[in-house]
Amino acid sequence: MTYEVTAATREYLLRRHGLFIDGEWRRPQEEGELPVEDPATEQVISQMALGGKADIDAAVASARAALKGPWGSMTADERGRVLLKYADLIESRSQLFTELAVLDNGMPYVLGESTGMFCSMFLRYYAGWTSKISGMTLPSSGGGRRPQDLLAYTLREPIGVVGAITPWNYPFGMEILKIAPVLASGCTLVMKPAEQAPLAALLLAELAHEAGVPRGVFNVVTGLGETAGAALAAHSGVDKIAFTGSTEVGRLIVQAAAGNLKKVSLELGGKSPVVVFPDADLSKAIPGAAMAGFMLQGQNCVCGSRVFVHESIADAFTTGLAAAAKAMVVGPGFDRSAMLGPVISKVQRDRIERLLATAEKEGARRLCGGGRPHDRGWFIEPTVYADCTPDMTIVREEIFGPVIAVQTFNDHDLERIAEQANDTVYGLSGSIWTRDLETAHRMVRLIDAGQVGVNCHAAMDPSMPFGGNKQSGWGREFGQEGLDLYLKTKAVTVTW
Repeated sequence: MTYEVTAATREYLLRRHGLFIDGEWRRPQEEGELPVEDPATEQVISQMALGGKADIDAAVASARAALKGPWGSMTADERGRVLLKYADLIESRSQLFTELAVLDNGMPYVLGESTGMFCSMFLRYYAGWTSKISGMTLPSSGGGRRPQDLLAYTLREPIGVVGAITPWNYPFGMEILKIAPVLASGCTLVMKPAEQAPLAALLLAELAHEAGVPRGVFNVVTGLGETAGAALAAHSGVDKIAFTGSTEVGRLIVQAAAGNLKKVSLELGGKSPVVVFPDADLSKAIPGAAMAGFMLQGQNCVCGSRVFVHESIADAFTTGLAAAAKAMVVGPGFDRSAMLGPVISKVQRDRIERLLATAEKEGARRLCGGGRPHDRGWFIEPTVYADCTPDMTIVREEIFGPVIAVQTFNDHDLERIAEQANDTVYGLSGSIWTRDLETAHRMVRLIDAGQVGVNCHAAMDPSMPFGGNKQSGWGREFGQEGLDLYLKTKAVTVTW
């Protein structure tokens, strides 16, 4: 399985990548490297420097110093212009970013292309926010003072040094989700990207510096989660941790952050329901559910892995869903016909296959998929199970793979249907498929999730807040709420 990449990508992969600290490339203080593999071929494509606690210490010190440097004295307009130039630089290297995404993560080429466009749009969105960060003038009784003798107002200030720990399932995209609001707010950043897919973060740091982000404002330390990630989460010089990843690791982040009670935002797991009512337009609901469950090989937190369909249309729906799954081309991302790529690693594929075996022991009926379509690479076919029940492992656990479990309902009791959809520790996303407006709007209110789509699933826009309820996380990214994560409020009272 071979394919050509551009000269710029070949040159980038051949670099001896270091850590980006205080505006320059450095070797780890305890020398070490880790191979970076292409999950579609199992081949080593590059090397990643293994940073550790000493490197995190250096990066945090650099970020703290940068708060008091030129970055802290920039006007809002100047900071916005830097972000706009940053977006332009990313766009100018769109081919490089796309190819790195396909090699690093295994995603289909078309998804890599759309990620680049989304990221530059996201940066421009937050560039517009730099000049709109404002407090309020407030009325106050002032302990008996006359209103004309008192001024009360609030200031919105950057929270300080942010530690960002990002996942492997959507590198570049997930990294920009942290970078854009952090820089727009005036904070400084130490990023620890996932060791399985670290390459985009290093390029993003390099381009930020080229765009005019001063030394020390944006630092990247690559390394293992249990060393570099743990050191960053526990560091007393970090004011805020922003983490995207599994709920299990999210709990460890919270424990590590307790030392100095740093602020924490978490975007964690999901087990999103897709509810299909008998009046749904199946020509839209079937492909919509297929993409909800299989996009990015199901390796996304909003994955619509639990489908609930009315009994009266269950046969037609599941037949169509299985046909849609079988029609999906599974292959390396550089194959432009591929709709699904590999999962990230052998460890991940083996875990998914164990869950499939468990599903069948527990009585689920496999309609399609589950096989290995290629001899090399960590590929697995999109898989659909019918006859699923709420107690089954594939219904309870986040699989993070291309697996959909279908359950049925037989009435129009919306509260009961929603109770079934909400029967999970997660609450990130969900969708409702119906032509009835009353049903749609009532279900929107009944489903316990941070995001609900009607006749669409996980539609995202830079202006729309995104985040989860229950064990799906704390806080919201995107939009104004995404900026609020990195700001603190100061109340000021002046008397005369």
